[in-house]
Amino acid sequence: MKAVVFDDFGGPDKLHVAEVKRPTTIAETVLVRVTAVSVNHVDTFVRSGAFKTPLATPHIAGRDLVGRVVASSQSDFKVGDRVWTNSMGYEGRMGATAEYVAVPVDRLYHAPDGVDGLKLVVAVHSAATAAIVLHDVMQVQAGQRLLIEGAAGNVGRKLIQLATAAGVTVVTTSASRDLTQCQQLGSQACYDYQAGFEDQLVRDEWTFDHVIDTSGRVALATNLDLLRLGGEVTLITAPKDDQFTFGVRAFYMAQKRINGFVISHATVDQLARAAEVLNQAFSAGQLLDDQVSQQHFSDAPRCHQWLEDGQDGHQRFVLLPD
Repeated sequence: MKAVVFDDFGGPDKLHVAEVKRPTTIAETVLVRVTAVSVNHVDTFVRSGAFKTPLATPHIAGRDLVGRVVASSQSDFKVGDRVWTNSMGYEGRMGATAEYVAVPVDRLYHAPDGVDGLKLVVAVHSAATAAIVLHDVMQVQAGQRLLIEGAAGNVGRKLIQLATAAGVTVVTTSASRDLTQCQQLGSQACYDYQAGFEDQLVRDEWTFDHVIDTSGRVALATNLDLLRLGGEVTLITAPKDDQFTFGVRAFYMAQKRINGFVISHATVDQLARAAEVLNQAFSAGQLLDDQVSQQHFSDAPRCHQWLEDGQDGHQRFVLLPD
């Protein structure tokens, strides 16, 4: 079968389509014929070696796929079932960008009927990140206040929708062109991040139980100052200089907290709970607003290059078998 592989770490040019042995099902796995694979920034981190993780041999790129079951000994999955996964290609598991992938049964989920597979597969990475951040990291409660900075991005839009569904009061920052979209998704107050939103939030007397900056552009000290007593800042990215400073005394005296999260360290149980949340939302037509750009396996190098160069044009790339 054909797969997108990299023989050693390096740039996007390390990726190429190769003939590899088709996997067979073993205990606790299901064989899936791949329909489409999404390309995420984390895929570039694995390929480059920036994210250290054990890899299967051959090194097949990608982690998120949608496809159909072609062989299964598991009662929960039948031949012909449409399925998805979002945790292949790291911790020793086979990558997703192949014509056939053997997926561990505890990392495989049914795709809801009637949901576009391409829209689904480009959503699962950012949507699962949002679901786990909200329900496992922040442990949000109805009635709490959440500030989402950079809310018009892939993760930000998912956070708005899922937090609103959980009964959380959502406030957002974004570019001015995206204010209406954020409001339509559920934000109760939308601020232009280029117009001194920090002062506007203070003037409007907003304080928050939770703050998350999806862009890495807002000073940590600023976000800590926006927290209520016992409030939390959650980090899912870092500033370009990888540095933050803040007043320690005010931080601990107000019993504030800083959390960090990357989905690559999510547990099987966290991923499974998130999948339930996602499938329910997908069935309701939610979380599926990403702009899809269809490519093919052979286009993987340039898709990785576009992501690294910031030239993706707010599109989400999906790779189809050639």
